[in-house]
Amino acid sequence: MADELTPETPEEEQPKKTHKQRKNGLYPGVSDELAENMRTGWADTELHGLEPIAQAAHTAARRAALSERFPGERLVVPAGRLKTRSNDTEYPFRASTEYAYLTGDQTENGVLVLEPTGGAGHTATIYLLPRSDRENGEFWLSGQGELWVGRRHSLAEAEQLLGIPAQDVRELAEALAEAEGPVRAVRGHDAVIESALTDKVTKERDEELRVYLSEARAVKDAFEIGELQKAVDSTVRGFEDVVKVLDKAEATSERYIEGTFFLRARVEGNDVGYGSICAAGSHACTLHWVRNDGDVRSGDLLLLDAGVETHSLYTADVTRTLPINGTYTDIQRKIYDAVYESQEAGIAAVKPGAKFRDFHDASQHVLAEKLVEWGLLEGPVERVLELGLQRRWTLHGTGHMLGMDVHDCAAARTEAYVDGTLEPGMCLTVEPGLYFQADDLTVPEEYRGIGVRIEDDILVTEDGNRNLSAGLPRASTEVEAWMARLKG
Repeated sequence: MADELTPETPEEEQPKKTHKQRKNGLYPGVSDELAENMRTGWADTELHGLEPIAQAAHTAARRAALSERFPGERLVVPAGRLKTRSNDTEYPFRASTEYAYLTGDQTENGVLVLEPTGGAGHTATIYLLPRSDRENGEFWLSGQGELWVGRRHSLAEAEQLLGIPAQDVRELAEALAEAEGPVRAVRGHDAVIESALTDKVTKERDEELRVYLSEARAVKDAFEIGELQKAVDSTVRGFEDVVKVLDKAEATSERYIEGTFFLRARVEGNDVGYGSICAAGSHACTLHWVRNDGDVRSGDLLLLDAGVETHSLYTADVTRTLPINGTYTDIQRKIYDAVYESQEAGIAAVKPGAKFRDFHDASQHVLAEKLVEWGLLEGPVERVLELGLQRRWTLHGTGHMLGMDVHDCAAARTEAYVDGTLEPGMCLTVEPGLYFQADDLTVPEEYRGIGVRIEDDILVTEDGNRNLSAGLPRASTEVEAWMARLKG
C-alpha cells in the first residue's frame, strides 16, 4: 500500500486550502511549483446521458410510501461513514440498509433528506460528497481523494443515476442544525449528522422511523425478487466450487472452503452477505462457526452456511451439510434424513395466509417426534414441544426473513413479524437443524459431534411458495449423487 502525503482528517472536515501531511511521510511538503503543476492538464471526464440505475423506479416508490407515512416531518436517512480497521486503514464500506433501500446509492457519507413541502408530500434530496477538488489538491493529497481511492460520481452524474436531486453533503450538518420543525432520523450510522440533530429528535420518534423502514422491506418487489434469485444462483455455483476442491481442503483447513466460496462471491457479486460458516466435524455443532480454522477430514460432515451478496446488496442464505468423502455413514444419514423430513414439513407450511410461526412449528414437531422415537426424550411429543425440551438439540428458530440483511426486517414489530401472517412477495429461510455436541453425555456416543442443518430460501407466492435455492439437492441420496458428479 502506498504511503505518501495523506491527511489524517476526513476530506469533508479539512480546510479548504491545506492538507495535513502524514507523520513519517517521505516528502517534507508540497512546493508551490508542484501544486500548480497538479492543478492543470487534466481532461474533462464528466459523464453525460447516464441511464438511471435498475431500481430507480422502485426506490422512488419506496420514498413516496415513506413520505405518505410521515407527513409534515423532515426525514433524515444516512448511509454511514468509513470505519477504521487499524491506524489508517478502513473496513470496506457497506451503506446502511435503510439508505440503500431508499436510494440505490452505496457511497459513504451520503444522506437522504425528505423535506416536507408544506402540503402532504416531501421533496427528496440526496447529499453526497462531490468529486475531489483539483483546485486545492485534495484529489491527490487527501487520503480519500480520487487518486488514492478512485473516482466518485459528480453530483450531476448522481442525479442522473439515482433520479434524486443531489447536493454537497459537506454543507448539510450546519443546515440541519439550523433547521426548524419536526425531524426523524435513522440512528447509528453517522455521528456528525446525529450531533447536528441532537436537540431536534427523540429516541422514540426515531425508532418509529426505523421500525417502519424495517417492515416496509417485508414484501419484496419484482426487482428485489430478481436480485434474491441472482444471489441464490451464484451461491449454488459457490457450493459447487467447494465440492470440487474438498480434497484440497482436506490437505489444508476449513479456510480453503471459505476462500473458495469467497472467490465466487467477489467475482459474481459484491461480497458474501455474512461471514461464511465452513464447519467441519464437530464444529458443525457451533451455530455461527466463522473461525474456519479447523481440519477437514474424510468421514466427517461439512456444514456449509454461506450466501453471495449481489451488487445491490441482496443476499442469499443457504446451508447444506455434506459428507466430506461423498457418502453419509449410517448414523449421519439417520440424523440428516430427520432434518430433511423436518425441512420438508416446514417448507410445505409456507404459503400466503399462513402464520409466520407455522413453518417453525411444523419443522419442530417432526424433530421432536424423531427425538422421542430415538429414545432421547420421553414423550408424548406434545409435552416435549410444550416444554421446549427438543431445544437442547435443535437450539434455534427454524427461519427468518431474508433480503438486504441476512436477518432482514429485524426491527419490525413482533405482531408484524413472528406473530404476523405470510404474504406473497415475502422471502424467508427454512433451516431446521440437529446438533449433538461432542461433550453431550445424554446421547449415545455415536451421535456426539454430529451437526446437521439444511437451509433454503423460500419465496411466498400467490398459490404457495417457490424454493429459490432448489438448484442445490437436499435429499441425502441426491446430495451423494450430486457430489459424485462434481468430483468426476
